[in-house]
Amino acid sequence: MSLPVNIPNLLTLFRIALLPPLVVLFLLPYEWGRPAAGWVFLIGALTDIFDGVLARRLNQSSDFGRFLDPVADKLQVTIALILLTYADSSLFVVVPAVLIIGREIVVSALREWMAERNVEGVLAVSGWGKLKTVMQMWALTMMIYFHDLFGVIPTYFIGLLLLQGAVLLTLWSLWGYLRGAWPYLRSGAVDSE
Repeated sequence: MSLPVNIPNLLTLFRIALLPPLVVLFLLPYEWGRPAAGWVFLIGALTDIFDGVLARRLNQSSDFGRFLDPVADKLQVTIALILLTYADSSLFVVVPAVLIIGREIVVSALREWMAERNVEGVLAVSGWGKLKTVMQMWALTMMIYFHDLFGVIPTYFIGLLLLQGAVLLTLWSLWGYLRGAWPYLRSGAVDSE
């Protein structure tokens, strides 16, 4: 079985390949390490936009791409949050990290559970989910970058504020997914494993 090699899938694989350099740059004991890591994270976030757009425009959607894209998203966000909590263990960083990662686990498990029951469309990405992703990616980029931009724009502080907003949208979108799935969850079709 060969993997479908197309531009969207290559962009997704590239996004995953950026994760080790992101970690190394973030942890380097040099002043330029964090800004460089911020740029790497931003490039990864932008490829997430382009791989989806290109898959639709070039009619290159594939099952492999539909599997790999959310995996790359979750890896990128989770690794960024772990790095940020390593560097700053304040409640304003740790609590959002726990809530965002926890939400991703719950939604992934819920999607898998619904797919096993051939229930489609209930957990489609909502507008709130897309807004959450955009706000989250900007927040993480700015927090990873860390240094003031042009010496005056407090990127870390702005990113921290955006992260709090992303958490609110994270919880709101989770509520929407749970509300949509609730009729299926309470119908008695839950497996007891």
